[in-house]
Amino acid sequence: MAGNSARRGAIKKTGKGNPTAGSGGRVRRGLEGRGPTPKAKDREGHIAYKARKRAEKAQGARPKRAQKAGDTEWIAGRNSVVEALRAEMPVATVYVAEGAERDGRLRETFRLAADRGLSVLEVPRNELDRLTQGAVHQGLAAKVPAYEYAHPDDLLDRAAEMKEPALIVALDSVTDPRNLGAVVRSAAGFGAHGVLIPERRAAGMTASAWKTSAGAAARVPVAQAVNLTRQLKAYQDAGCMVIGLAADGDVSLPSLDLADGPLVVVVGSEGKGLSRLVAETCDQIVSIPMVSSLESLNAGVAASVTLYAIAEKRGTFPR
Repeated sequence: MAGNSARRGAIKKTGKGNPTAGSGGRVRRGLEGRGPTPKAKDREGHIAYKARKRAEKAQGARPKRAQKAGDTEWIAGRNSVVEALRAEMPVATVYVAEGAERDGRLRETFRLAADRGLSVLEVPRNELDRLTQGAVHQGLAAKVPAYEYAHPDDLLDRAAEMKEPALIVALDSVTDPRNLGAVVRSAAGFGAHGVLIPERRAAGMTASAWKTSAGAAARVPVAQAVNLTRQLKAYQDAGCMVIGLAADGDVSLPSLDLADGPLVVVVGSEGKGLSRLVAETCDQIVSIPMVSSLESLNAGVAASVTLYAIAEKRGTFPR
């Protein structure tokens, strides 16, 4: 029928109600404001942005000091939670499953948590299963926040504040967190100012490392380096001597004459020892004499023996 625009195939002549017609329509959405334009120095690719980055690099801008080691970690199981509380780990909250049997370990957990003012939450067992991702928790678990690492320069600052020659332990690709925890514990016991670890392909400050440190991780800072070799060179530029431990070292530990000055002790990985670049960076390679044909000590023991010898030569121990 003529004039019936509703018939099939008709073409609508007016732009009224048609979002594609006119200068507004659908294009209006593209014209909406997107907030203030960033300053030139904050826009990636702009010449002002690149100039600012070059200036920061030239001034040796330092990265953030507090670096976090991933997400929240869970400790599951009665013995594990009790050991974590005894070791003064920075537990955030303790979780107990509803209806859990009150044995000696659970009572000790309540006591230790109360002494430290920690929250104890009772939750359904299936909820605890979900939180711990199906771990065998025995009705008890604890939530631990991510560890905050120090900046590598903080270890030198700590030595300066204590008016002592710096003593730092660096770990070269040590992957066992228990060895890391043992090194931290020895560092605290023998007067080291901190421990340095690589960011990648190395153990971090996990719950296992915390427990092995027996509370020392709360007293000795652990720093991370993006590139271990580069950081060792930075320590050398700051006046430190760097020694590496190896079975075929040129100098025997009792003959070490660098103990009195600022010193960085590098301990190699459990299987391969020092990496090539790290060994080439060291000022001296030192060996620990042994009476048997044993090839090497593990990282934790080697660090402990070396730190004891250095502390003895420095006169660290009270007389």
